[in-house]
Amino acid sequence: MTGIWIAVLVTAGGCYAFKLAGLAVPQRVLASPRVRRFAELVPVALLAALSAVQAFTSGQAFDLDPARLAGMGAAIVALLLRAPFLVVIVAAAGTAAALRAAGIA
Repeated sequence: MTGIWIAVLVTAGGCYAFKLAGLAVPQRVLASPRVRRFAELVPVALLAALSAVQAFTSGQAFDLDPARLAGMGAAIVALLLRAPFLVVIVAAAGTAAALRAAGIA
């Protein structure tokens, strides 16, 4: 087996273990306001970090790609306008695709 498949299997096992651990946590722990707040904020922080990495890097190098940055800007504007998630994705992808088709990126 190659190293990537080992990493995939270990990650899948870890995800399953986290899911199982979440089901085993007592209800009183989950009812804690601190735990609930943490559970609400972690996905937002992870998504923001992933978006930043994808917008400002290419491989392992820092890269300011105008099409990606414009797509990110379009997504932010759509979010500020409270557009549905699918509209946000289409706006970002459409903006980046249009700029690439125009030869800007």
